[in-house]
Amino acid sequence: MTTTTEDRTYTAKDFQQPNANDWCPGCGDFGIINAMHQASAKLGLDPSSTVTVGGIGCSGKAPYYMGNYGVHTLHGRPIPFATGIKLANPDLTVWVASGDGDALGIGAGHFVGVGRRNVDITVVMFDNEVYGLTKGQAAPTLELGLQTKSLPVPNSQQKINPLMMAYACGFTWIGRGYSYNIKQLVDLMMQAMTHKGLAFLDVLQPCPTYNNLHTKEWYSGKDLEQPRPRVQPLPEDYNPLIDKDTSEEQALDHARQFMIESHRWGLDIPTGVFLENRGINSFAERIRERVASYAESTPAQKVIEDENGHSNVDLTSIFDELAVN
Repeated sequence: MTTTTEDRTYTAKDFQQPNANDWCPGCGDFGIINAMHQASAKLGLDPSSTVTVGGIGCSGKAPYYMGNYGVHTLHGRPIPFATGIKLANPDLTVWVASGDGDALGIGAGHFVGVGRRNVDITVVMFDNEVYGLTKGQAAPTLELGLQTKSLPVPNSQQKINPLMMAYACGFTWIGRGYSYNIKQLVDLMMQAMTHKGLAFLDVLQPCPTYNNLHTKEWYSGKDLEQPRPRVQPLPEDYNPLIDKDTSEEQALDHARQFMIESHRWGLDIPTGVFLENRGINSFAERIRERVASYAESTPAQKVIEDENGHSNVDLTSIFDELAVN
């Protein structure tokens, strides 16, 4: 959901913060946060109605570099925090800044849970295949058998395909971008934020400190006999859209194409919008259908204290029940 303000136009600088930044030089995080600044401004968001929720890891520092409300949460927990924020106040625009380990490792259960609910938030995953803040251990997105310079032995676990994971869980908007393609990344973020439902944006990025395999030069394809960028846009004939009028046969055909494109990882790594499902209502809409009070006033709008600052919640019956005679 986007929020606009009538009396002021915000720029990308309004979404920046002067806090000292300790990301490593050359880190893809800079491109991602820059794109978040630009996308927020281009969408006409109001910083006072926007929230960035971060977990633990390099990506978890994102709230400190966004000029809006922010929450620095626990490892693997930014999604449930963001869910609570959005359901308490649906008028807020909510970003989740989460790393590949944060989202798909310790936070995998929450990743699955939010997919089932289709909460109207945008999850931006900083995907560099390593745990950058804790000295470069293999993250869930690192392929089996690969050995970065930070690993004493090759990775012994299978990798997770983030796009397929999101698809299986029920995310209704799924995209992939690259941290050094800022123009495309801004456009993807804007599409994700305006989607009415749960959006997942997997952002591939180099980690110059610990991942010496998939570097900026590797993504640029400078090591190929005929140098060309490995990250390429999806084929023009690829259609990400699913809506209420999509037939079962069309949905199955889309699933097959989704699997083919999302698994490609070699000379060409496709980027763009893989899924835009408009046929599923959001979690807030489901709650409104069942809970009349939520439709009338959300938790953030409820009055919880009187003019003297005292709680207006009557706990007398509970105290009576617990009283010992």
